[in-house]
Amino acid sequence: MTQDPSMRAVGWARSLPMGSSVKTARDWTREHLTALGWDRTTPAVADSVVLAVSELVTNAHVHARSDAQLILTWDEECLHVTVHDASPKVPEQRSPDDGALGGRGLLLVDALADDVRTRPCPRGKDVTACFRPADPGRPG
Repeated sequence: MTQDPSMRAVGWARSLPMGSSVKTARDWTREHLTALGWDRTTPAVADSVVLAVSELVTNAHVHARSDAQLILTWDEECLHVTVHDASPKVPEQRSPDDGALGGRGLLLVDALADDVRTRPCPRGKDVTACFRPADPGRPG
């Protein structure tokens, strides 16, 4: 897919019910990253995006016990990865002990993304991670 140079922003949205596989979210995201050319131009960042999607959708299903709405928005500077769930409870980063099997998802997303924000909504919350493609002056 060749991008139209006059296009300023593009976005995609997908509903992921509780019973859906997180793999579905990863595969769907990877398709759109390929459409943007990130699989060729910035594969390490593309892998980070897919991993973050996996963590955020898992959090929506497991911790919020909610369907997830996954939204990808590319504005030519940042790919905004937003996951909306129905829980009003804002996620908290925790420091898991070494033996814990979980509890590292938000720490991981925070380490992978350029920016992470949580915003309460009338019917739940949005967690948005921003990813900027690698450029020659940025390791990536």
